[in-house]
Amino acid sequence: MWIECQQSLPQPYRWQEFLAFHGRDAQQRSELLQVPERRLFKALIWHGQPALLSLQWDESHAWARLHVPDAEPQDMDACRQELQAMLQRMLGLAWPPSALLQAHGAHAELGPLLARHSGLHVPASPTPFEALSWAIMGQQISVAVAVSLRRRLIEEAGLPLHAQTQKLEPEAAHLLAYPDAEQVLKLDVDRLRTLSFSQAKAQTLLSVAQAVHGGTLPLDDWALKSAQWTGEAAEAATRQLLAIKGIGPWTVNYSLLRGYGWPDGSLHGDVAVRRAIGLLQQKEKPDAEKPDALQARIWLDQFQPWRALVAAHLWASLSDQSY
Repeated sequence: MWIECQQSLPQPYRWQEFLAFHGRDAQQRSELLQVPERRLFKALIWHGQPALLSLQWDESHAWARLHVPDAEPQDMDACRQELQAMLQRMLGLAWPPSALLQAHGAHAELGPLLARHSGLHVPASPTPFEALSWAIMGQQISVAVAVSLRRRLIEEAGLPLHAQTQKLEPEAAHLLAYPDAEQVLKLDVDRLRTLSFSQAKAQTLLSVAQAVHGGTLPLDDWALKSAQWTGEAAEAATRQLLAIKGIGPWTVNYSLLRGYGWPDGSLHGDVAVRRAIGLLQQKEKPDAEKPDALQARIWLDQFQPWRALVAAHLWASLSDQSY
């Protein structure tokens, strides 16, 4: 069964962040990015089944097609709405960034960045579980090492696409669907350790997977409501995530950004964010040093409720991308 939808794009719309995020693994085990063709294939698990998402775009629109071979077409409208919401999150359209420019376009340090990065939107993972697991893997290590962990997890626990899907889209036949909580729970700490996960990361990932599978961490339910989130709703999700051992503020705020598009998580603990703030401040004060986490938090707080979106502009200001 094919599920299809389309999305108009705000103008201007920068594709740099989307391409960098989905192209961060050169081996492309779960996604296949074809830049000249303006197309992305993404293998994922949709309601328990491996499925293939195909995105195509031009300057003003994006089109999504999801192939789910064994799905029952009982409620196509609900499936289409779910796919539409996923597409909007992936494209970073949940909250329009134009409000940030209107509010802080004249800021001495941030304003020039906003002007230079006109049309920047923050891409998200297709599913909140992928975003959260990616954040766990990225804790306190380099992007390159985190990408390697992610690849090993996909190769160990990802599901192959259905033969019918492979036949319809032979270019993407080699992709593995990014594992969901159920697939991760088929592993244990020892197995994750052989994949180069630290003891702490392995235990945290399994704790999250168990909570999701058991229904006590309703990541997908949050996604259905996230477009109407308020600060209170985000704070409630934050408290629930922080209650899991091994998850701290950076992991929560990064996951809310990459899983739901939430624009106001403070990423003051992010090393790249702090480095970029320091570089901005050096333009005014050449002897300024990279701020510590507390100083970065104070600097970001002036941009509420857009702190995570500001972090994305700071990432974009660096020559080495952060993901």
